[in-house]
Amino acid sequence: MITDYKTDTFQTKSGKELSITFLHHASLIFKFGSLYIYIDPVSDYLDNKIDFRAFPKADYIFITHEHWDHFNPETIAEIKKADTKIIVNPNVGKLLHEGTVMKNGDHLKLTEDISVDAVPAYNITPGHLEYHPEGRDNGYVFDIDSMKIYVSGDTEDIPELKNLKDIYIAFLSVNQPYTMTVEQCVAAAKVIIPKILYPYHFHGTDVEKIAEALKGSGIDVRIRDMG
Repeated sequence: MITDYKTDTFQTKSGKELSITFLHHASLIFKFGSLYIYIDPVSDYLDNKIDFRAFPKADYIFITHEHWDHFNPETIAEIKKADTKIIVNPNVGKLLHEGTVMKNGDHLKLTEDISVDAVPAYNITPGHLEYHPEGRDNGYVFDIDSMKIYVSGDTEDIPELKNLKDIYIAFLSVNQPYTMTVEQCVAAAKVIIPKILYPYHFHGTDVEKIAEALKGSGIDVRIRDMG
């Protein structure tokens, strides 16, 4: 059972506090003011288990796609409350039978300070295309008080990355054959040019090599326990 979680805190443009808590693999919590935003909350990942009863209930839950390490209905049921808003890709919408569906290209305003765009997430390496086919899954770009945060979901270094502008924080998935290689992650970072890069979803991958490859680039690579 995981009981110790790293949290990083940031000041947004208007001086408000945004905190990001790193749970495991693809599971994250954003806290902005009194709002809690959960990304791909899953209680069990391999030998890691999270007791979500230890955390506040969610105001928003975002699911990138239906794979077991991103989507778990039991975990969603545990953290949601009566007015929790759930945002999903089309396939999860069909499986969950609730929530707001966003497809690639959709924009949603959550509050006066927070909006989100659903962006493509898919494989491009021959032999891997069946894992995450083009057009099915979502990545998300959050704009939280003018701070843009890109959560890639399961993707490789797709051409659409060039459309991401002014990203302050990027979460890039790194584990072949399902997502990016270290080299692809480095290439993606050089296209996006975030201020801060968090490799995530990296079980079995030496992500320290990403930090080494991006030394001197101006990108602050931060390694957290997100295997």
